[in-house]
Amino acid sequence: MSFDALAQESTDAMFDLVIEGGNVIDGTGAPRFRADVGVTSGSIQALGDLAGENARTRVDATGLVVSPGFIDVHSHDDLFLLEKVSGPHPKVLQGVTTVVVGNCGISLAPLVTSAPPAPLNALGADTFRFKGFGEFLNAVDEAEPVLNAVALVGHSTLRVAHMSDLSRPATPCEVVAMRASLEAALEHGAWGLSTGLYYPTASAASAAEVIEIGRPLSPRNAFIAMHIRDEGDQIDAALREAFAIGDALDVPIVLSHHKLVGVQNHGRSIETLALVDEFSKKRSVCMDCYPYDASSTMLLPARVRQSREVLVTSSKSHPSAAGRSLFAIAKERQETPEATAAALAPAGAIYFAMSEDDVGRILSHPLTMVGSDGLVHDAHPHPRLWGTFPRVLGRYVRDRRLFSLEEAIHKMTGLSASRFAIPNRGTIKIGNYADLVVFNPQTIADRATYKEPSLPPEGIVRVFVNGKLACENGTMTGSRAGRMLRRRS
Repeated sequence: MSFDALAQESTDAMFDLVIEGGNVIDGTGAPRFRADVGVTSGSIQALGDLAGENARTRVDATGLVVSPGFIDVHSHDDLFLLEKVSGPHPKVLQGVTTVVVGNCGISLAPLVTSAPPAPLNALGADTFRFKGFGEFLNAVDEAEPVLNAVALVGHSTLRVAHMSDLSRPATPCEVVAMRASLEAALEHGAWGLSTGLYYPTASAASAAEVIEIGRPLSPRNAFIAMHIRDEGDQIDAALREAFAIGDALDVPIVLSHHKLVGVQNHGRSIETLALVDEFSKKRSVCMDCYPYDASSTMLLPARVRQSREVLVTSSKSHPSAAGRSLFAIAKERQETPEATAAALAPAGAIYFAMSEDDVGRILSHPLTMVGSDGLVHDAHPHPRLWGTFPRVLGRYVRDRRLFSLEEAIHKMTGLSASRFAIPNRGTIKIGNYADLVVFNPQTIADRATYKEPSLPPEGIVRVFVNGKLACENGTMTGSRAGRMLRRRS
């Protein structure tokens, strides 16, 4: 039965919408409970038995779970927010109602350039047109996004905007200019600063540079999200550097897509999580993680030998390479994989260099949230773009029983909203915005694969954004009820 067929019009309705008969998992980690959810004017107004109450629309959720909308704390959807997507939306189809953009030091603003260096070019070559951060936020509002968004300021973006030579640390004058840009962005509603010290655009930056640029975060208690300098052999030092930066700024830290790459580092998550636990005793720190043992980023020759396989996701010079094995291409060309990687640049790749045991251990940690880290504009994207959240609920909860459904939902909703300080979202609570997902816990699963990365998930029955139906049984409704959320001091 369609949503329209369930509509019951009433001119004196107490509620715009009642989702009835579902098992509510409220996002706090508490046990599920049977309740109806009453929604009016985009917010949750009642929980309980609402059978006798008037409602314009009633939705039967018997046998299904009703949860808060999922929050993708690590996305690169900056440009995607501005596009009028007419077909399936890879995030909404998963139950995502809010995305955090501007991660890994890469944000679409504040920067004007027609030649963004990698990895900024992952957001598009002709899209960096916002001199001020407020201009970007306003443009998203004008685009009427399908879902909600929270925006970070990228450290690499600031470097490209204010430095002529990225291969060195910033000068004092350049630091002052970047700090002023960050301050202006925070005033317009940015939620924090992100770094990508691993990447060529920022690898020359010192910890002192990041600290001095990040000074405006401190009085606002805004956070810093860090793609740390190394996730392989030198991960211990990279984590300690991140903790030192957070300490110096006296702000909360988010460790982006925490993982260990390279077979020689498999199993070391025991050590890294112990470091996180120790640091968490004195400062707010949390992590995000995606549920796959392969990562995806720009194609770098130095990453090749760490990996048991490398799949090309895009190549500007050789578009036909997308979706193919780098090693197979190198064999055809009769050259080393590193030489092939250099020849395909600028390009993106999927690296199979992680351990499933580490992924499960990190994902299970109580300080870990869920993020997709998907790249929307790759020709052959990582399947995490379409499958991350259902994969956690299907593979890791139902099949592997790594943690409970309540804990998984908490990692996707309440924990994320709490750590990112997003008010009135992330939990099913009277007065909160009605970002809601109705799903079947017995059938929810990801279908996207490395061969067919854009297959939509199954088991997501309905998705509501600010009380409006955005998706029903895998079909978008055309609603554009999302908002650009601005942080207030």
